[in-house]
Amino acid sequence: MTQSLIGRTALVTGSSRGIGRAIAQRLAAEGATVVVTARSRQPSESTRNGQAATLAGSLDETVDLIEAAGGHAIAIPADIDDPHDLDRLVDAVVEHTGRLDILVNNAGFADYAVVEEMTAETFDRTVNHYLRVPFLLSQKVIPHMRKQGRGWIVNIGSSTGMSPIRPFRDYNKTSGDVLYASMKAALHRFTQGLAAETLDDDIAVNAVGPSTAIMTPGAAALLPDGYETEPVEYLAETVLAMCRLPAAERTGHVAFSLHYPWSTGLPVMTLDGGTELPRREPPEWANPNIRPQGL
Repeated sequence: MTQSLIGRTALVTGSSRGIGRAIAQRLAAEGATVVVTARSRQPSESTRNGQAATLAGSLDETVDLIEAAGGHAIAIPADIDDPHDLDRLVDAVVEHTGRLDILVNNAGFADYAVVEEMTAETFDRTVNHYLRVPFLLSQKVIPHMRKQGRGWIVNIGSSTGMSPIRPFRDYNKTSGDVLYASMKAALHRFTQGLAAETLDDDIAVNAVGPSTAIMTPGAAALLPDGYETEPVEYLAETVLAMCRLPAAERTGHVAFSLHYPWSTGLPVMTLDGGTELPRREPPEWANPNIRPQGL
């Protein structure tokens, strides 16, 4: 472990499980104080396709995992669908820790449906999670980061936000991911535009997404049977790489978790930072529109 983030505080949204938890663990292993947030401290109910279900994972579990590995984490529950909770979140982090250096906009909501059948409620909630929330949280953290003289914002993107492979695959015809993918594409462009606006303040803004997909409790119901997924460690390491350099050296990237380490020679570590994992080449069937170094 290099402990490259000692003295920094990171806020990771949607970190009770899955990708958010892995990112929180990796940042904590590098010495950051990590504030984890989700709707509640305990597993909470999620609704998809009109059906309510409780997915495994909680903020308390994430904190316990980080502290058991020797890291430092604080849980601050917040429902990002609640304007009051969202408005107070950044201030609560600064009140608890005295600073905020890294924001990872990871929290998401995916309720796939073809356009003809999608409800307006699902449309509104998807837009809120993947565009409005990153906008509002970024807006809140920028003054703190500017005052500190530097900062890092990482938005979790998706290869679905790239132009789909031609000819269209059967998956694209029926998956119902059009709105989700559209919001991820918008998030990529938001990332690059915000990077330009904050460059002179030494606030780096980058996006990182899976090169393929990562099997999380939330994604399990959305992926087709037999879909080849990737380990979450490669994404967590790529996020960490976006939180290390000044904005003048690395900002405005839309990077992907297998492509970026493979093309740059970035070593990928276990979530506790203790063991280097094998190099892993992106599969041939990955979206050809992905730029290997995320430029």
